[in-house]
This record gives sequence, C-alpha cells and structure tokens, in this order.
Amino acid sequence: MYIQFLFISWNVDPEIFRIGGFALRYYSLMFLAAFYFSYKILSKIYTKENVPLILLNKLFLYVFVGTVAGARLGHCLFYEFDYYRHHLLEIILPFRITAKGQFELTGYQGLASHGGAIGILIAVWLYCKKYKFSFLWVLDRLVIVVAIAGMFIRIGNFFNSEIIGKQTNLPWAVVFERVDLIPRHPAQLYEAFCYLLIFFTVWIIYNKRWRQLKKGFLFGLFLVILFSVRFMIEFVKENQERFENRLLINMGQILSIPFILTGLYFIFKKPTVKPMPGLE
Repeated sequence: MYIQFLFISWNVDPEIFRIGGFALRYYSLMFLAAFYFSYKILSKIYTKENVPLILLNKLFLYVFVGTVAGARLGHCLFYEFDYYRHHLLEIILPFRITAKGQFELTGYQGLASHGGAIGILIAVWLYCKKYKFSFLWVLDRLVIVVAIAGMFIRIGNFFNSEIIGKQTNLPWAVVFERVDLIPRHPAQLYEAFCYLLIFFTVWIIYNKRWRQLKKGFLFGLFLVILFSVRFMIEFVKENQERFENRLLINMGQILSIPFILTGLYFIFKKPTVKPMPGLE
C-alpha cells in the first residue's frame, strides 16, 4: 500500500508560453543552457592550452549539428522506426500538418542520447580532418562538458515528464500527473545527478594531470563511467517503446555496451604518441 502524502506530485506544464504555433519549452531552455555552459568551460580549456578560440567556435558549430542530427536520427531509427519509415519528412522537419490541416511547430521532441553520441563522434572526426586537429585530443576535452550538458538535458526530460521511472514506494518517488497517478523513480534526476558527478570527476582529473595523460584516456574513462551509469539506471526506467518489453535488456542498455567496450579499449591502449600538442 502506498502512502500518498510522502510522494512528490509533478504536474508542471512543459511549455513556458505559447504564441500561435510557437511554444517555448523548458526542454529548449535546458538544451541551450547545455551548449552555453559547455562553451564557457571549453573556452577556459582552450585558453589554458593556448589554442585559438576561433577553432572552438568552429568546433561548436560542428558539434551542435552533429548532436541534433545524430540524436534525432537515433530516436527515429532505434526507437520509432515503424512510424517514421512512413513519415520520412517528419524526421528532419521541426513541424507537422495536423489531421485538420493546421500547421504545428513540434520541434525535435524525439532525441536519443546514443544517437547524439554517434553524431558528435562523426562531427568531431570531420572537424579534425578539416582543421588538422588530433581527434583524441579534442574528444578528451569535449567529454568534460558532455557530462554537464547531459545533466541539463535530463532536467529538461523531467520538465517534459518523459523517460519516466518504474513504479516504486520510495519516499522520494514522483507522481508524473501528466502520465498517470503512479509513484515512480525520478530516473531523469538520477541520471542528471550522476552526470554532474561525472563532470566533476573528469574535470578534476583533467586539471590535475592534463599534461601527463595519454591521448584518449579521458575519453575512454568518460565512456566507461557514463554508459555504465546509463546501463544501471535503465533497470529503474520504463521502456520507451513496446518492442523493448520482449528484450532481455532494453535498447538503451544494448546501445550502451559498445560504448563501454570502446572506453575500455582507450583506457588500456598503450600510448603511441606524446599527449601534447592538440594540433597535429
């Protein structure tokens, strides 16, 4: 039996305001905050290592496009392929025409973090190829801010009452009233807190040992910790799509395994070149 007064009721409107077909959502603000704080932190790193900030500006353009494109394609292909294969334009267009023939600005509400990770890797590879940068040098710095960006994104998911947790009677359970009246694990906040801890961990290691670390170590460490955390938290999450109910582990866990293995490879890989400089 549940004691209702112990639980947290959550019924916040995800839209801050709406004007016609345009709506400003908390998720959008969190997404922008993720990029703002990531830029501020990376600008300190680039300045410390005497790398021109113009190169950081170009990197952020690549990463922004890679993140959005990868996360969107990842969601459509990994989670809702049966729908989007019949609605291909909705994959790339942030609006739709309703059954009544009305225009509705939807934004990109379906975004998958694993797809975003793949998109970032491709974007960074293209950036490094064009500007003659060391691929691993960039990734070692970029993962520092990816963790804190992930924190903001999960807070945005909490405002959206999405990616909810499984039923629980723990006193900090949250009732997402826009979904149902069942007390659930606030899985989004679990992830947000873990990502914040990962950020501080990687940030401290970088600041203390950035001159001695081999290329790829921070990248590998980040992959192992973050996707291990993601794998474990999936056990208290509701599956996002029905087909996952037939799987031994869900899609988020399946997609986390290759990232963990890749991280272990870079942690234990013997260095072949000196850690510095970033420019090849």
